[in-house]
Amino acid sequence: MTGDDAVIEVSDLCKSFVLHHQGSVRIDVMRGAHLSVARGECVALAGASGSGKSTLMRMIQGNYRADAGRIMVDGTDVARADPREILALRRARMGYVSQFLRVVPRVPTRDVVAEPLLLNGAAPDAARAAAEEMLARLNIPERLWNLSPTTFSGGEQQRVNIARGFVHPYPVLLLDEPTASLDPVNRDVVLDLVRAAKARGAAIVGIFHDAEARAQICDREIDVAQFAPAA
Repeated sequence: MTGDDAVIEVSDLCKSFVLHHQGSVRIDVMRGAHLSVARGECVALAGASGSGKSTLMRMIQGNYRADAGRIMVDGTDVARADPREILALRRARMGYVSQFLRVVPRVPTRDVVAEPLLLNGAAPDAARAAAEEMLARLNIPERLWNLSPTTFSGGEQQRVNIARGFVHPYPVLLLDEPTASLDPVNRDVVLDLVRAAKARGAAIVGIFHDAEARAQICDREIDVAQFAPAA
């Protein structure tokens, strides 16, 4: 794969954290990280706990700023982009499914899931219909659609996160443990959603502790431990 083929391309990425409450000690966590993901490809970030998987994903999303290097995501260098550019990228071109639901309280579940479509110009009726279709596919009962998902179980909240992340056809998807907390039936639904996203050409980066799920949908793995700074 050449750089021209990559939708996501990370190169020479470095990251450290400064512990301001502990004498401003600097902890180096990543040096020279590199990663390329093509259209229609799913790449898993692998490595032991603490190896930097979440740090790398958060830098791709723009939640953590890089110390050095480049993070090209569908034409935008996240490492150098200003906050407005990053927000625009997330709104239209980069979806994210986290393990934890963060929504405005009291907003109905249907509207939580429809929001990405509304932000991208969809008509309200069409956005809500697509949200309902996705919620039904993920086995969220219709009686819950008008309730806030903050009242739901952990597994139901995870499925709302997934519905929100997949309802809009983002060209880039970041998936943080998308099958965690799910029963086998809904796990299979999520794997089918990932396959469909790959088939339409989405470039996907994911963290999957579920080895069987990783084997089914990921084209290759990147061991993040290789990017640890030399001792």
